[in-house]
Amino acid sequence: MADFSFQDLTPDLILDAIEAAGLYPTSGLLALNSYENRVYQFLAENSAGEVARYVAKFYRPGRWSTDAILEEHTFTYDLAAFEIPVVCPLRLPLENPKTTLLETQGYRFALFPSVGGRALEPEQWEQLEDLGRHLGRLHQVGKAQPFVHRPPLVSTELLRQHQQTLLACDLLPESLKPAMAAILEPVIAQILKVDWSRYQHIRLHGDCHIGNLLWSDQGLTLVDFDDCRQGPAIQDLWMMLSGERYQQEAQLETLLAGYEEFCEFDPKELALIEPLRAFRIIQYMAWLAVRWSDPAFPRSFSWFAEPRYWEQQILTLKEQLSAFAEPPLNLQSGL
Repeated sequence: MADFSFQDLTPDLILDAIEAAGLYPTSGLLALNSYENRVYQFLAENSAGEVARYVAKFYRPGRWSTDAILEEHTFTYDLAAFEIPVVCPLRLPLENPKTTLLETQGYRFALFPSVGGRALEPEQWEQLEDLGRHLGRLHQVGKAQPFVHRPPLVSTELLRQHQQTLLACDLLPESLKPAMAAILEPVIAQILKVDWSRYQHIRLHGDCHIGNLLWSDQGLTLVDFDDCRQGPAIQDLWMMLSGERYQQEAQLETLLAGYEEFCEFDPKELALIEPLRAFRIIQYMAWLAVRWSDPAFPRSFSWFAEPRYWEQQILTLKEQLSAFAEPPLNLQSGL
């Protein structure tokens, strides 16, 4: 079995790795809010002799192949080449750069400049429209070539794997297993009923939610491409939608007003919102189940071990099954 843990990632190992890459921290390590990987902010002198903030990202062992991580890095550089505001990894080691990804004692890591900002406020329509412009430009670049080493966003294999993981999870109460099994099967069947091949699949951010969108006086920056995948464009749009149906339609209209300045949107993809929402619900539960042996997860997600969480998720999946029968969102603009 692959070792997905960080049990040997000590502060000394982290600092030695950063120095081997060519940066010499002048501060301690500040752990940032990341569960899948281990991410630390620190201060160090840059090439101009000025103190600047940097981030060291240590990738979870066994999750991505080296080629898949490098493909993520290449994608961010492709975007930056078109002046799309993203955070690219530094080319390392700094004194004689050969790659963006280094390895130390079995841990692969990258260094990034630290970018500040506050979370995007989706109720601010001008920010939402600006996000649409950024995503339109991002998807134009994403269309230029496919990912080779990163898996597709949705697949039968992945869904069935998630299903098995959840039903085998020790935290799922025995009394609730029949109900969970009974609702998972029809929800997964509805997701797989979609003919995903009908839609154009492009390189995506893949995890475009508020936490990965930083707003500052300089504008919007998209961060954390760790989950970038190949999939339909709507994946990078639907997570910004919330509230009643009429509110979601207004939000989507605003996003697409900016988006279509740079990239044409296929309105048929509106039918994918609920399948993608259902997929994310299942994927998130399975992610927590698989990562539960990591001590950071019981500390941060203690509610995952409570029966009421599983009861609520069964109810959520039932509601999601009903949502499949609803018509897709309607766009007044007639896209």
